[in-house]
Amino acid sequence: MVEGMPRGIAPRLHERLRDVLRSPSRRRAALLRRTAAGVLVVLALILALAPAEGDATGAVLVAARDLASGAALTEADVAVATWPVELIPAGVLRGPADAGGRILAGAARAGEPLTDVRLAGPAPPGRTGDPRVAAVPVRLADADVAGLLVPGSRVDVITPGPAADRPVVLAADAAVVTVVAAESDALGQARGRLVLVTLPRADAARVAAAALADQVTVTLR
Repeated sequence: MVEGMPRGIAPRLHERLRDVLRSPSRRRAALLRRTAAGVLVVLALILALAPAEGDATGAVLVAARDLASGAALTEADVAVATWPVELIPAGVLRGPADAGGRILAGAARAGEPLTDVRLAGPAPPGRTGDPRVAAVPVRLADADVAGLLVPGSRVDVITPGPAADRPVVLAADAAVVTVVAAESDALGQARGRLVLVTLPRADAARVAAAALADQVTVTLR
């Protein structure tokens, strides 16, 4: 700046630097420290707000919509989301092919990750169009027995039969699809828990008919 010329209201950067360099050493050092501190603060804010290039993410299979317990999953029921690796649960499924046709052991909300422990084995053949197999609901009066069952359990379906000491095996090695929570009838009385099992179609017809007239229970294999 020319000597004697009035300063601008907002001096330019090079004019500020010149003034700093011409100022007494103590004042100049203080100004340089403050300037360096300001620059460091700005850099720290930039680094804190900028996304790290090395942040790792992974594919996570989630429920595409609210799903009921016992549902046989299709591609329309699931979606692939991208999550930070530190938030991905153990055993999570990665793609639709991992869940296709498998049975959901419990209800799931839309967006909930699907892990291996939430699914029961391959889908029962009766749920995928196999004409030799059917799914049959069996109501168990004993809640303790129903409490021992989980999707994927293998059971024999039996009824007392004509002689109390000679139970009749209606179906052997049936697969449990799901266990429905206990409910009450129209009079408010508790009803037995409903268990959905898959078994050969011929056995399914026999089990369904027996369940209408007799008590039916299961034994675990």
